[in-house]
Amino acid sequence: MSKILITSALPYINGLPHLGHMVGCLLPSDIYARYMRMLGNEVLYVAGTDEHGTTSEVGALKEGMDVQAYCDMYHARHARTYRDFNLSFDYFGRTSSPQNKEITYHIFEQLDKNGFIEERTVKQVYSVDDGMFLADRYITGTCPYCGYEKARGDQCENCTKVLEPTDLISPRSSVSGSSNLEVRETKHLFLNLPKLEKRLGEWIKTKEPFWPDVAYTIAQKWLKEGLQPRCITRDLKWGFPVNKPGYEDKVFYVWFDAPIGYIGITKQWADEKPEERSWKDWWLSAGDVRHVEFMGKDNVPYHSITFPATLLGTGENWTQVDYLKGMSYLTYEGGKFSKSEKRGVFAEDAVKEFPADYWRYWLMSNAPESSDASFSFDLFAAVVNKDLNGVLGNFVSRVLKMTASKLGEKVPAGGMDGDLEKSLAENLQTRVNDYFKYMNEMEFRKAMNELRGIWVEGNNYITLAEPWSVIKTDEARAAAILRTCINLIRIFAILSAPVMPQTSESMLSRLGLTMADIPNIKNFNISQELSALEAGHPFTVGEALFERITPEKVEELKQKYGSSK
Repeated sequence: MSKILITSALPYINGLPHLGHMVGCLLPSDIYARYMRMLGNEVLYVAGTDEHGTTSEVGALKEGMDVQAYCDMYHARHARTYRDFNLSFDYFGRTSSPQNKEITYHIFEQLDKNGFIEERTVKQVYSVDDGMFLADRYITGTCPYCGYEKARGDQCENCTKVLEPTDLISPRSSVSGSSNLEVRETKHLFLNLPKLEKRLGEWIKTKEPFWPDVAYTIAQKWLKEGLQPRCITRDLKWGFPVNKPGYEDKVFYVWFDAPIGYIGITKQWADEKPEERSWKDWWLSAGDVRHVEFMGKDNVPYHSITFPATLLGTGENWTQVDYLKGMSYLTYEGGKFSKSEKRGVFAEDAVKEFPADYWRYWLMSNAPESSDASFSFDLFAAVVNKDLNGVLGNFVSRVLKMTASKLGEKVPAGGMDGDLEKSLAENLQTRVNDYFKYMNEMEFRKAMNELRGIWVEGNNYITLAEPWSVIKTDEARAAAILRTCINLIRIFAILSAPVMPQTSESMLSRLGLTMADIPNIKNFNISQELSALEAGHPFTVGEALFERITPEKVEELKQKYGSSK
């Protein structure tokens, strides 16, 4: 058994996630966590809301709320949304916690003691009309490198180039839209990344065979261009006050304390049961832990460069990321998701339209792993109707209905396996081995293709075996065929569990089983699993697993959630 630490990019408190956020980090991390548990590994899967910075101050101001109350409200909404999507966090915490403050202060003190913190007087953008210094991401303008007109002051999401607000062409306040901006001098603290560049580069080289191209390429791009000192403080009120004399009126920059939040959230989890848990067993001198991170490509630079450099600079033996799964973007009908423009599906609305498993399966079948992908309701309906309803749901329904009507509601007895069953077992074992391979490698689109292929094998088998015809002349042989098919339902339920846990639970319940009955899949032998449910085991037919999405429903959804076209 291995210890697997799984973290997902921390969602900003002010914006509930849309489908792109879900597939970019949250959903794949959950599927991987569920799969690792099924292999018998000790898994710690943590995430939480990212609560500091101007994002929260501006959001609270717009809603006329105290910042703390604003964060409390949205944290609860985030948590509820992820429960509805069946994300299986071991702990969902907050970056504003006392535990994160304690660890952030400790890490900063170590960096300062080791000479990696420097003071600089900088020029920072002040919005005269807003009466405040603007956080980098609240300044919008044209990227000087690629010409993208909606680049933020911290990073251009189009070319991923990290920016300073003063780099932008025609900058304006994202808070009010005002271009009445002034550049004023203010004193800040910086993490001296150039001092850590050599050590960081050597560390990243060890990840070349293990990181996907999206993550490794972005990290190498940063190193090739040369690292620059990175400001880690801000002129704000909401955040952790800087624990250094002369800087008490400033707070740590959200991108300094947010990644440390993974550790702080783990300490929150451990502090709830200190007699059983130790956060240090996962984060400090924990040589037996494999750390896997999931995030969209816009977050990759901070988790492949800034955060690892921060931990290296402490001189302490912190757990670093072993595998960084970076995702590209999911667009909506060819354009961007936009809450303000009422375009796109957001997670808390999605589960009101269809069960979470519809979305989970579609998103992972179309995961933007090597390039951007696009969501449309036409594609969504086609996949749900063909794969879920037509292939999986239809198989389960026809097998159980046929068996119940012809032979009763128990796994039928009699008959012998033959060449068809032998061929089925061989084909399935190959498919299952490939499915596990891709799940281990976090190649989710390929894994979903294999999962669908496994369902198709069952449909091919029953088509060739023709139990509806065989039963007219050889009831014993028909019983053997249907017994195999019922065992296939159990196999489908087990293998679908990481992706579609509710559907898996529903399939198992028809067989008188629960999720607790799912075996360790480390040595999953199809020949044995095809006879796991013996004759006489009761089952129920149940309702249809899925419903078809009609063309009328598709048009209704398009109107309801807008279109970029």
